[in-house]
Amino acid sequence: MDENTRYQVLRNDEEQYSLWPADIEVPAGWQPVGKEGTEAECSAYVDEVWTDMRPRSLRERMENAEA
Repeated sequence: MDENTRYQVLRNDEEQYSLWPADIEVPAGWQPVGKEGTEAECSAYVDEVWTDMRPRSLRERMENAEA
């Protein structure tokens, strides 16, 4: 990819994030979150919102075990 590539931020059902070229079809199991831009802009967004790297199902299991 070159520096002119536009990216979008995707999230899956486990609330994990990924950068994906904006002009390529979104793969099954992923949904756009509405953020698009340069690789650096999208990476900064992911760094801001993805504060817990554990998959959603693991977080839920751990929360239930603590309850």
